[in-house]
Amino acid sequence: MKIISIHLLAALLFLTGCASVSLEPQLTPLSPLVETKLSKAATPAPAPSGVASSYPSGPLSLIANTPTGSQMVASMTPPADLWERIRRGFAMPGLDNDLVRDREQWYSARPDYIFQMTERSRKYMFYIVEELERRNMPSELALLPFVESAFNPQAVSSAKAAGMWQFMPATGKTFDLKQNVFRDDRRDVLASTRAALDYLQKLYVMFGDWHLALAAYNWGEGSVGRAIAKNQRAGLGVTYTDLTMPMETRFYVPKLIALKNIVATPGTFNSRLPLIENHPFFQTVDIKRDIDVALAAKLAEVSLPDFKALNPSASRPVILAAGTPQILLPWDNAAIFQRNLEAYTGGRLASWTVWLAPTTLKSAEAAKRVGMTEEALRSINNIPPRVLIKAGSSLLVPRASHLETDVGLHVADNGQISLTPEIVLKRIMVKAGKKDTVATLALRYSVSVASLAEWNKTTPTAAFKAGQAVVLFLQAPPRALAKAKTSAKPKNSPQQAKAKNSKVVRLAKQ
Repeated sequence: MKIISIHLLAALLFLTGCASVSLEPQLTPLSPLVETKLSKAATPAPAPSGVASSYPSGPLSLIANTPTGSQMVASMTPPADLWERIRRGFAMPGLDNDLVRDREQWYSARPDYIFQMTERSRKYMFYIVEELERRNMPSELALLPFVESAFNPQAVSSAKAAGMWQFMPATGKTFDLKQNVFRDDRRDVLASTRAALDYLQKLYVMFGDWHLALAAYNWGEGSVGRAIAKNQRAGLGVTYTDLTMPMETRFYVPKLIALKNIVATPGTFNSRLPLIENHPFFQTVDIKRDIDVALAAKLAEVSLPDFKALNPSASRPVILAAGTPQILLPWDNAAIFQRNLEAYTGGRLASWTVWLAPTTLKSAEAAKRVGMTEEALRSINNIPPRVLIKAGSSLLVPRASHLETDVGLHVADNGQISLTPEIVLKRIMVKAGKKDTVATLALRYSVSVASLAEWNKTTPTAAFKAGQAVVLFLQAPPRALAKAKTSAKPKNSPQQAKAKNSKVVRLAKQ
């Protein structure tokens, strides 16, 4: 009887053990979309006061169904490496052809170039991946700035495309990227990324295919649309590889796919990727007053090159708060900046302001009015020689110590410098007729009264005697000038010889 009891007890223990195993949750492999969402689980320290962060917060868990219908919560750990997070979000169709293999070989032969390029991307990659996931877009698109600019936000192409996403001026304006004398949002990390993803989403909706959308990003939607229509008329295919394209566009998608393959398995391609941790690199910090770029970097305790790398649209020595109310700072330096700014007792934050040219001026005259040397004025405002500064131009000039007012929104958002070549004028002598005055001759030869009076060292209200020689500086002799020459003194006269041999001068058109 004792033996039977022991056997029964053993059987019960065995069954209990089997039941306990069956209660473990049976987790199925995660889909890429779920894995992508899970990768947002890590939560950094709270942002300091005045600092905005888009980083996701709150706990993350996975609800798993058991065979009995009960639910259990299984905690998931996101990848520490951002490259792994990118790999999990790959969702674009592959492309296997000779052009892809050609680009794979090209990149594989340059491992140092790959490392330097990816190292440069560490400042921006987390933000781009976050934005792609928020929009449910393929993570391959995070690699597109490698193709466009090698992740250099200051890059400018020969066609005048600018920034890491390489926006042309007109396309940038279409997507609300401000371009003025004080900033170029095509270089701005946040603004250009927003515009690029908006544009790519628009192109994907137009063509229904990521390869064609990318081709349109490079070549233009009109060009891709016409290439598709041409193939349709000819009864040919309309995929990316079917279309006739310029060589640059033909290689465009293969470059991205080659980089995708390298990121997927870098060891296969003799490449190494720098560690990019799965957390934000920067934070946005509000600024309330105009501030010098150098001072902002000093208060944040970051080097000037690092500050400019995060704020590449700030190409001038001052940031105008009305137009650029936020700056980007490395995550840990945002709180340092706020603390140092509150404790700052060094006087004004901005040593520069904006002066609007009241009239068309030579750079020397403008410099004199604002208390600068001509060389300094031209240097800080990128003004070439032998040009005139047109009325209304927004010039950066030293800020007076007593000036407390910051630059207004209209100027900060729309400031431009308009230049025009200095007009080359030739000195001409004409004979005054009866009742000719400074005013009548100025009207006849389309010059200003003030200029004609200055040329002849007289007053604007003066009258000339009949036959009196009058000095004119004209750009091109009008018909009246030819007639005036016929009534001038003989060719052998000293006045005519002087006019013939007078040198060309450059004068501002009044």
